[in-house]
Amino acid sequence: MAHPRPELRSARRFPLGLPISLRFPGGDQAAVDAHTRDVSSRGVFFFADADMAKGSAVDFVMTLPEEITLASPIRVHCHGKIVRVDNSAKLRGVAVAIDKYDFVNHEE
Repeated sequence: MAHPRPELRSARRFPLGLPISLRFPGGDQAAVDAHTRDVSSRGVFFFADADMAKGSAVDFVMTLPEEITLASPIRVHCHGKIVRVDNSAKLRGVAVAIDKYDFVNHEE
């Protein structure tokens, strides 16, 4: 009988399907369009149709909707590292641990 794995996440996850555009600092890979499955303050899980490797650095901007911010939508620029890649489906599932994030002015 399989035993369920203990929950290791310490931040609340929000099931959000948000469009994001990924950029890979220091690499020659073009930007990749993706969409999130869930988001937390420490990470994001998204689906994308592109090759990505665990350990790679990634940057992206996402707009958090009013349902999350309880105010106006907020754009957030995130920097992180890919911690897991699931290649079992047509679109790859990718988990990113967010190392740093900054709020973006609407003019930027």
